[in-house]
Amino acid sequence: MEDRNALTPRPFRFAVGFSAAASRAEWRDKARRAEDLGFDVVQVPDHLGLTSPFPTVVAMAEATNRVQVGTMVLNAGFYRPALLARDVATVDQLTDGRFEFGLGAGPDFAKPEFEAAGLPFLGARQRIDYLSTTIAEIRALLTSDHQPPVHRHIPLLVAGRGDRLVRATAGHVDTLALAGVPVDSDIASEDEGTAALARRIDFVRAAAGSHFPNLELGLTIQAIDLGHNANLTLPRKFNPDLSDHQLRYLPGVLHGSPTTIADTLQHYRHTYNVTHYSINETDMSSVAKVIEQLR
Repeated sequence: MEDRNALTPRPFRFAVGFSAAASRAEWRDKARRAEDLGFDVVQVPDHLGLTSPFPTVVAMAEATNRVQVGTMVLNAGFYRPALLARDVATVDQLTDGRFEFGLGAGPDFAKPEFEAAGLPFLGARQRIDYLSTTIAEIRALLTSDHQPPVHRHIPLLVAGRGDRLVRATAGHVDTLALAGVPVDSDIASEDEGTAALARRIDFVRAAAGSHFPNLELGLTIQAIDLGHNANLTLPRKFNPDLSDHQLRYLPGVLHGSPTTIADTLQHYRHTYNVTHYSINETDMSSVAKVIEQLR
């Protein structure tokens, strides 16, 4: 097997997701705070009942100077590729080339949103097939004469968890953000959690093929504990059969001092080439302490 260390590690990139704000001023304040704390990307989700993602990222870009702005992630099934390509090209233009295009197949829990929108909610296999088709069509459309002019390669991130999604997309995207790592139900140590991460990266490597050296690998930080009780709601959502103790062994559940966690992420970077980390805004201050240690 190819040595994982054969690839030159990429720089760390930290993304924070914001889901709600009461005003334009609050969106701008959130983005500025993330930039001041050292984050590289600010992101918004794509759900009915929340702010529309495209105008929101434009507002955050206008309030900042350095951070990228992106979606984490758009539900591909909400859109027709030609219309989505137009929006992506326009937002990239309005953000002066700071837009990162995050796309996903749509989670199972989004079914009521599709019904409310009058859209069909396909089975998991069909949703992933539609995601793959959308990626291919948008790549072609962004270089056509039927869109606003695009002067650069707009980075595409896909986030997900399952084997089928990884196989379908790993060879065609710029960033693959793993929304958790599958583990055995009897996981009993952090070493076993790290071994599960190693297996997942090998799976991604095989799925990406020759594209793997060009692929930025990401991991969702599902919980972080700097000495207080970690909020385990998100890891429990993806791992309902694990105990609280077992959840702490997951690669995306970090605990210890900022220095200890920074060392863990350095290990993930140098051993598994995982360099992109996405968090929820509730963990922003904690992760900022880790970023400070790393930089």
